[in-house]
This record gives sequence, C-alpha cells and structure tokens, in this order.
Amino acid sequence: MGAYITSQIHSKVAPAPAYNIHVNGVLHCRVRYSQLLGLHEQLRKEYGANVLPAFPPKKLFSLTPAEVEQRREQLEKYMQAVRQDPLLGSSETFNSFLRRAQQETQQVPTEEVSLEVLLSNGQKVLVNVLTSDQTEDVLEAVAAKLDLPDDLIGYFSLFLVREKEDGAFSFVRKLQEFELPYVSVASLRSQEYKIMLRKSYWDSAYDDDVMENRVGLNLLYAQTVSDIERGWILVTKEQHRQLKSLQEKVSKKEFLRLAQTLRHYGYLRFDACVADFPEKDCPVVVSAGNSELSLQLRLPGQQLREGSFRVTRMRCWRVTSSVPLPSGGTSSPGRGRGEVRLELAFEYLMSKDRLQWVTITSPQAIMMSICLQSMVDELMVKKSGGSIRKMLRRRVGGTLRRSDSQQAVKSPPLLESPDASRESMVKLSSKLSAVSLRGIGTPSTDASASDVHGNFAFEGIGDEDL
Repeated sequence: MGAYITSQIHSKVAPAPAYNIHVNGVLHCRVRYSQLLGLHEQLRKEYGANVLPAFPPKKLFSLTPAEVEQRREQLEKYMQAVRQDPLLGSSETFNSFLRRAQQETQQVPTEEVSLEVLLSNGQKVLVNVLTSDQTEDVLEAVAAKLDLPDDLIGYFSLFLVREKEDGAFSFVRKLQEFELPYVSVASLRSQEYKIMLRKSYWDSAYDDDVMENRVGLNLLYAQTVSDIERGWILVTKEQHRQLKSLQEKVSKKEFLRLAQTLRHYGYLRFDACVADFPEKDCPVVVSAGNSELSLQLRLPGQQLREGSFRVTRMRCWRVTSSVPLPSGGTSSPGRGRGEVRLELAFEYLMSKDRLQWVTITSPQAIMMSICLQSMVDELMVKKSGGSIRKMLRRRVGGTLRRSDSQQAVKSPPLLESPDASRESMVKLSSKLSAVSLRGIGTPSTDASASDVHGNFAFEGIGDEDL
C-alpha cells in the first residue's frame, strides 16, 4: 500500500446524518450513509463479499444518538480498512468515489484553470488543468511543461506543502490518487498552501536513471542545492568548498555524486516535534530517508545527537489521532472540537528479543507514515529484483496533454557560505546497532490489527540487511 487516509467521520444532527471524511485533519468530503453503502455494493460486485470488511447494516427506524455514534465508528473502521487493503485501496472504484465526493463537497465546477506548481528551488511552473483532474493528470501536465520524459514521471511526485513565515516549506502530505490537487489546495482557502514537485524515491542508486536525462538531472540538481542550503543535508566546511567548486565548473553530475555521499542526502525533514525517546517529551527533529527515521535531539547539557531507526527493524507502526477535550474535561454535541493531535508509534527491535514502542507526536505523523510505507515498498521491490522504473500507463479514452510552451528548470545560484551555527552530531547510542531477528516471539497485543501497519520488510529481510 502506497499510502492511507485517517478517516474521522463526524455525524451532523439531521434526519439522515452526513459524515465528514477528514484527510490529515482536513475535510476531504462529506457523504451520507446511502453513498457509502453504494460504494460498498459496487466493491462487493467487483471483488466479492469475502474480500470486504464488515459494513454497518441498514436500520429500519431512526437512529438514537448512541446508534449514530456507533455507526460513525463502524464507518470509520470500514473506510480505514478499505484504504489500507492493497487491492481495494488502490482500486479505481474506491478512488473515483472519493474524488467525486471531494468535488461535490467543495462545490467546485469542472473548468479549465491555471495551477501553480513549485520546484524545490522555488521556481514556479504554471500548468493548465481541469479542476476535476486527479493527481496523476496534474503530474503529467507538469512533466509535459518541463519536457520530462514519460518513463521518468514515476520517479517524481506532487506534495502539498505549507509556506512558513521564514519562507521555508513544511511538507503536509504527498498528494494521492483519491484527490483532486486543485480542489485540495483551493479548499484550504489560504495562500500559504502550495503544490511542490519532488523526487519520490529513497534509494540514491535510482538517481542514475534520472540523471541520464537533461531535465531529470536539472531537477535533481536543483533539489539537492536547495536541501543543502536549508540544512537538510549535513555538510562539513571542506565538503561545502568542494561542492561550490563543482558548481562553479557547472559539473552537475559530479556535484550530485559528491552529494550522494553526504549524511541525509535525499532525506525529507519534518518540523520540530516531540518524541518519547530517549525520554518522555523530548524535543526532536525527524528526517526520513535511506530506509530509516533519523531523530536529532539535544539532551540537557549535551551536544546535538542523532538516533537512527532502521525501517527493517520496525515490526509495525500505527498513526493515532485524538481531540483534546475542552477545559472542564467534558464535551457536548454542537461544541467546537479542539485541534487534532496526531501520533506515529512504531514497534522497534532495540536488541535481540526486545521490542519497544517509540512514539512521535507531530501534525505530520501521517506524512511520516507514508514515508515509512514507501520506503518499505521500495525495499521489497529491490529485494524481489524488480525496478521502480514506471512507464506511463495509458488511459482509456484519454491522451496525455502536451504543453504548447515548455519551461526549463532554472539553475540555482551558487551555495552560500556554510552556517557557522550548525553543529556536528554524534550518534545517540550504540544500542541501535545491528541485531538478529531470530528468536522473536508472537506479536504484541497492545494494538489491534486494524490499527497497525505490518512491516513486510521486517518479516522478509534477513539479518544481512539489518
């Protein structure tokens, strides 16, 4: 499964309750029970009843408040189960249902519009799309505008980002196949939300495929320079000098080859948050990349440290959401709800036969989970001897819209002098060294299977891969 949604379905006081499906804490669409029942029936016809999770039954009489809440919980579990199923969650039936519901809920008519997409270096690319175009449609339009070959489109993805006051960007989520990018951005009603193009793979070995093409090379180069400038990639003064020298010579491939050897190359960094490792309420900065989650932290009286959690040693993980109660500790119908609190928790093999849950509290918890899943998917493809090179799939009754005017990727300026305030990091602990998977007992029982993402990489990758 490439991604999933956390569904928070809240009933409204009405004869026929409507249910609000939220994605990453933001309203995606509003549907009624009858619409969800129709979706269920369509999926049953296509895939069979034994594949589908249980769907809450019809009621002959009006629901009591308790029954409305019970149905809401059942529908939420149903939507989560369908989305997390590799077959059902990727089906066109399920995704087109969510796309139609999103457009109807936001009351956006189908029409042609200009959509702004950012590159990692801040360059703006304007593409003409329909408001009803799905994520793949928009990605293809951007690729056409930049003259990126069809067989390289799958190496890149579109991300929803939020521009912060200092001009930096915070990654909200990867845009999925169940949403309409224009509607997703417009519904947020804020100029600070943008769409950004960025590479979608983690293993730097795949850079070779992309660098064969001029446009692909320029996109990778612009992204890498940007990541170095904002401190995502860790660079010493000497490495910085070498990189700048290669820039001056316009040696882009050599620049990237050197960058590939640097710590946190190709990582995605998240906003500062809180974790319970190595101690409760510990301020951390999380980065995802190279098949790991990196936690940068500073313990009292110590220098900046880093703890690395390999995805191959995560038995499973889950994302949970909760809404803090108003002051007084009680909640009543019709009262405003507090901000949703998101947590990513993963069960980690700390040492032989010892699994421990580590929890990260962050508004970007869902994005972190999506990163973990995509890293696992990539590892499993590589383990099976496959390739992530994706050919552009042909649509029935549709053709790729090529732009009349194409746009070149601008070359970024030379690197500025390194930030003297950036500190070097030391490893947090030797207890995160490689260990054996042998002797692990039955899974823990403190989380239900419906809440947990099992890690096939943990089950299928041997000791030599740890």
